[in-house]
Amino acid sequence: MDLFSQDLPGQEGNRKNVPLAERRRPKRIADIIGHQNVIGPNTPLREALRQNKLSSIILWGPPGVGKTTLARAIANEIEGDFEAISAVTSGVADIRKTIQKARNNQKYFSKSTILFIDEIHRFNKAQQDALLHVVEDGTIILVGATTENPSFEVIAPLLSRCQVYQLQPLGKEDIRTIIEEAIKNDPALFEMQIKIKDWEPLYILANGDARRALNTLERAADLVRDNSEKPVLDAALFERAAQQKVLYYDKSGEYHYDLISAFIKSLRGSDPDAAIYWMARMLSAGEDPKFIARRLLILASEDIGNADPDALTIATSCFTAVTYIGMPECQIILSQTAAYLAAAPKSNSSYVAIAKALEDVRKMPDIQVPLRLRNAPTGLMKQLNYGKDYLYAHNHEGHFVKELYLPESLQEKVYYNPSSMGKEKSIRQRLQKLWADLKNYSSEKENGDSH
Repeated sequence: MDLFSQDLPGQEGNRKNVPLAERRRPKRIADIIGHQNVIGPNTPLREALRQNKLSSIILWGPPGVGKTTLARAIANEIEGDFEAISAVTSGVADIRKTIQKARNNQKYFSKSTILFIDEIHRFNKAQQDALLHVVEDGTIILVGATTENPSFEVIAPLLSRCQVYQLQPLGKEDIRTIIEEAIKNDPALFEMQIKIKDWEPLYILANGDARRALNTLERAADLVRDNSEKPVLDAALFERAAQQKVLYYDKSGEYHYDLISAFIKSLRGSDPDAAIYWMARMLSAGEDPKFIARRLLILASEDIGNADPDALTIATSCFTAVTYIGMPECQIILSQTAAYLAAAPKSNSSYVAIAKALEDVRKMPDIQVPLRLRNAPTGLMKQLNYGKDYLYAHNHEGHFVKELYLPESLQEKVYYNPSSMGKEKSIRQRLQKLWADLKNYSSEKENGDSH
């Protein structure tokens, strides 16, 4: 029996052996909970379905957000022939077989064929190339599903022929609606008259994944199925069902910000052990690893800067790797990067520099660019002395000439005051030598910590 067939008389009980998440899979777009930015009224996808003008699409999002469900619902909406393959187990031969079937559907039945490819990012270039022509000429409507960023994993020619829709993890209200609908309408659960006492642990265990939420509910219900009284599902029961302790961590709440604050302060304070501990707390509680990687990127410049310029390169590579790999493997990369940044010499000189410069811009927004620093692409501009008396640094010894580039009212300003930490020490020494009689580089302590 496939997902679209109805139970035949006398076969209703067979559906009880199918996992709850599969039993409750919506079959129409209107029945899908969440993702209103993608499938809500007047959205491009919904309008394309209404007008029966669907083009090939790629659904990008984490596991359990409904990519497969949406693909099947789309096939139902346009009454097309639905063919599903997995990129893990299928190859070019399977694609060609489906393409031939799609051509027959078009020729003999005037029927569209939706080819759903789960984990399309696992197809190699040759396999993806085999789809290009039939996607372009409309022989098939491709619906690809991927947990990876398609701009990295799907070849550019195929990506350009598809519309990408990003599906976000479901929110608490969506999870609750899905669970309440299952309790009310699923025969196996309805007869138990289940009551849920503690919703928060279920939200935490689900982590935006509807399938995980339904699986946890089903296992919890199985644990109390033989109870004579109406079962009440509480935090302890959900923990037993999931076989893990619930770590209470609201990504939008105060505790979230407490943990990230402890993490950043540990990195800034050069304590890799504390930094990795607080990071482990966040990861264990379901924090998005890309959120952590973004914080590492900011810190690499804000708190390390030119004391170790490699820090920014490493943090950038970390973010790229986290995007490519995802959990759980990317936690190793996060740990490596956090350890490096924590151990690196620290300087907030670049942070202080831009803050001071922005403050002067706010106070004096209309200061004119000196004439000698202006560009002079036309004869008129040259007549107006644009660029006159500008000294080209490369024509002088050491590729340097003592010429001030700030406006006259700001010529004594020093925004970037390098520290004496790491590689920034040599930068400080060089600038002090170059500008000894024109700029006053104050002591490092005067630079201060702006945090």
